[in-house]
Amino acid sequence: MKIYSWNVNGIRAVQKKGLLEPFIQKHQPDVLCIQETKAQPEQVETEMAELYEEYDQYWHSAEKKGYSGTAIFTKHEPDEVISGLPEDIVQKYALSDDYGDTAKEGRVMVAEFEPFYISTVYTPNAKDDLSRIPMRQQWDPAYLEYMTRLQSEKPVIFCGDFNVAHKEIDLARPKPNVGKKGFTDEERSGFDAMIEKGFVDTLRHFHPDTPDLYTWWSHFGGARERNVGWRIDYVMASEELIPIVQKAQIHPEALGSDHCPVSIELSIEL
Repeated sequence: MKIYSWNVNGIRAVQKKGLLEPFIQKHQPDVLCIQETKAQPEQVETEMAELYEEYDQYWHSAEKKGYSGTAIFTKHEPDEVISGLPEDIVQKYALSDDYGDTAKEGRVMVAEFEPFYISTVYTPNAKDDLSRIPMRQQWDPAYLEYMTRLQSEKPVIFCGDFNVAHKEIDLARPKPNVGKKGFTDEERSGFDAMIEKGFVDTLRHFHPDTPDLYTWWSHFGGARERNVGWRIDYVMASEELIPIVQKAQIHPEALGSDHCPVSIELSIEL
């Protein structure tokens, strides 16, 4: 079973470039978790259903048009699909700020299958001036509480754009970026908390010391061509699933977004 995650930075743009269909045809994901769709369902559902009819498609869009949003494409019918964070968690944490209400931006989806849950997440960006760090310090524990709650029922796989490089190995130029967005102590400690709760960074499980494994590149200065990037997209899994995870990969050859897809393969069939 192949589970892929991709921040497409606008699914209509990737489709218009003719790069989404070849990617899906080549990789044939069983489940594709998508972030930053930047589309309302009525703008894409009909076309996508016709183009990718082998997939059940579920969309969770931001209230604000052309912004954020997530989707799950799956070849296997889920038992249930849940959009957004649970209401009690939304009420518990301060998830709104001057930029908007992150609970209304289509950032989280969960699909339940018999052996496990799969979640896609688009984590809010801290902003260049770090003005969203206070909200991130609410968002990270809120999402982790949700994943931990699900894990109490069955194993969980959650993936997406976490907007943080966890360790120095996860970005090309760590020293000049210490304390900047995506590499602050606050954001990195949010990732540490996931590990402490028993979730495993699948790529580092297989490649603990391999450098230059990046998933996002700036548009400036030929960063992608020179592989001056950041690893901010992840597939996390409950520890009990690790024995059936066969491989974890990044796919920098897949173009169309400033992010590349990430994936895992499991020795299980649904």
